[in-house]
Amino acid sequence: MKIITLIENLVYKSGLLAEHGLSFLIDTGKRKILFDTGQSPAFLSNAKKLDVDIMEIDAVVISHGHFDHTGGLYEFLKVNKKAVIYAKKEIFKEKFKDEQFFIGTPHNPADLKDRIIYIRSTTELDPCIYLLPDIPIINPADTSFTRFNIHTTDGFIQDEFQDELFLVIKRKKKLNVLSSCSHRGISNILRAATEQFHLPVQLVLGGFHLKDAGADQYNAVSGYIKQADPESIGVCHCTGVDKYLEIKSEFGNKVFYNMTGNHILI
Repeated sequence: MKIITLIENLVYKSGLLAEHGLSFLIDTGKRKILFDTGQSPAFLSNAKKLDVDIMEIDAVVISHGHFDHTGGLYEFLKVNKKAVIYAKKEIFKEKFKDEQFFIGTPHNPADLKDRIIYIRSTTELDPCIYLLPDIPIINPADTSFTRFNIHTTDGFIQDEFQDELFLVIKRKKKLNVLSSCSHRGISNILRAATEQFHLPVQLVLGGFHLKDAGADQYNAVSGYIKQADPESIGVCHCTGVDKYLEIKSEFGNKVFYNMTGNHILI
């Protein structure tokens, strides 16, 4: 099984594009699952250059409703006519940075007709691939809600990301945890995964949302990573390059930066 990063903030491979966004492809050998669609259709161009056939993708998972994770969705649906979308219903709430900048996902019912499944509980996509929509906040220091808002009929309220979900691949009695942005906290996500499956963590991969984190949040994440003791830590996107360097300094060779075009075998 392999995980290919179709787009991320950084790129060093010639011919590929980068943007502030994230998209993973999970290829089991039998099924292909897309996890987020970046900020734009640029991931489609990268997929072609990485020999990924978009037409063969069977399912799309949306981690949450921010534009840098859903921006390429509707262009993808024009190309791929078979993939089913899995998400939480809250992804279409009107999301804003502060109270000025819309950063959400347009709701186009005609494009989504008969193609989207809203999940509320742990969902098995494949015999070893699970979607987990429930992320209890056991560690409130590790959350990224500040400046993120939802517009409602009563005005703006803080977004606590009830739409967020993450993905777990269970292989050889170990867990591979994929989180796209971790607004509800990568420590809380790891805890939810290990309490669900009671297995050790092989890989944790994705955005940890530490770019502007203070010491309390960083220490909360670092402390729980020590407790969970994953074999490998792949950080990217909203983690921030500065925080990647801190994590790398603390955890050594088990840490890598997961940039555009990266292939991971599990």
